Amino acid sequence: MTRAGAGALVLPLALGQFVASFAATTMNVAISAIASDIGTTVIGVQTTITLFTLTMAALMIPGSKLTDIWGRKVCFVVGLTVYGAGAVLASLATGLGLMVLGYSVLEGIGSALMIPPIYILITVSFDDVETRARHFGVVSGAGGLGAAAGPLIGGLITSAFSWRASFLLQALLVLCIIILSRRVADPPRTEPRPGFDLLGAVLSAGGLFLVVFGILRTGVYGWFVARTAFSVAGAVVIPAGGPSPVWIFIGAGVLTLVGLVLHLRARERAGRDPLFSVELFRDRTTSLGLVTQHLQWLVLQGSFFVISVFLQQVRGYDAIGTGLVLLPATVGILLSSAAAERLAHRHSQRRLVRGGFVTTIAGMALLLALVRDDSGVLTFVPGLFLVGAGIGIMLTASVNVVQSNSPPRLQGDISGVSRSVSNLGSSVGTALVGSVLVGASHPGGSPFALSLVVLGAVAVAGLVAAVMLPRTTRPA
Repeated sequence: MTRAGAGALVLPLALGQFVASFAATTMNVAISAIASDIGTTVIGVQTTITLFTLTMAALMIPGSKLTDIWGRKVCFVVGLTVYGAGAVLASLATGLGLMVLGYSVLEGIGSALMIPPIYILITVSFDDVETRARHFGVVSGAGGLGAAAGPLIGGLITSAFSWRASFLLQALLVLCIIILSRRVADPPRTEPRPGFDLLGAVLSAGGLFLVVFGILRTGVYGWFVARTAFSVAGAVVIPAGGPSPVWIFIGAGVLTLVGLVLHLRARERAGRDPLFSVELFRDRTTSLGLVTQHLQWLVLQGSFFVISVFLQQVRGYDAIGTGLVLLPATVGILLSSAAAERLAHRHSQRRLVRGGFVTTIAGMALLLALVRDDSGVLTFVPGLFLVGAGIGIMLTASVNVVQSNSPPRLQGDISGVSRSVSNLGSSVGTALVGSVLVGASHPGGSPFALSLVVLGAVAVAGLVAAVMLPRTTRPA
């Protein structure tokens, strides 16, 4: 493929990933403004943000399977169209219901349709690992940039105009991407189109939803002892002081996911097309690579959420002030993403993932050591920069490890699973730290510190997974 042809393919794909990642973090800086404008609470806006990433995570695998049925380019354009419609609806929201429909549901569904084709198209369009890694770096860097720049851009737009203008900007970008995507070439499939596993899609979406919903509700009920009574249809099922009902949802989700695995195995044994092949998880490199992807997005989204709530609820910052404080993380991601190709020449993907987690852990430790309720703005800078740099280092490396480790016939499956676990990480990150921070009467002091400790522990778990990755060859 010529350089011009590669650029025509990669540009709209990278922009599509940018928009979806931007949408996941830009809401954080406008939490207070949105809550006041549409008559809801911080918890209501947190729920909306979590439901957006959860919708993506729950539907990413079915969306990936549809790329094999409808075609990659068709799914990409349909996803963009649904996403744009959701952005317009969210900009018109006057209450939480329309915000959830436009932002959480439609933008989430659109993202689930448009993101898997991005990674599949790059994988099938470029044969050699080095070229593929370079273009994965562009797309992953765009995703990291969207996540990191979301607070700053969202803060500027919210302060200068309104949070509604941020959604209209997303709709405009989507329109531009649709126009650019006319030049995207979709290589023809050599295998027959698979059937769609409807029951598998329902079990997958339902299981993931229940697990994350349970974590999300810990902000209301607590982890172990119910802070308030749990009622169903007006009848109190669990009184305040009883066991927390969140484990009902989490347990039901886990059982649903166990049922999904059994269903997939039975479908494969019967010679029918499963939602995705369980063969993916028999490979140690793929399994551990997916764990690192999940945990790095959990730390990124969780840290942005906890810092944003702290700045707005404790320090009284507005949207643009919050975005400016988070700027060091944006710079860190930008610099490390720009160096991704050069780093890949010098180090193995495994080493880069490990180095990224070490850098992120150091950043979390600095935030914990330096930031206080009354500390200066400069105390945020070193920690946020290292968190952004660390995540930027490993974003591309983790994607390349997972995508390049799977054979062509499983590219649709691994793309959906990979994007699903990444977005699930974003959902769990917001829900997990939200359960600690938002449930507190004062989201500073000990709750703020505990949130950072939790995220630091998650990053340590990611480092352990990265150390366990089998040795991979350095790209030629």
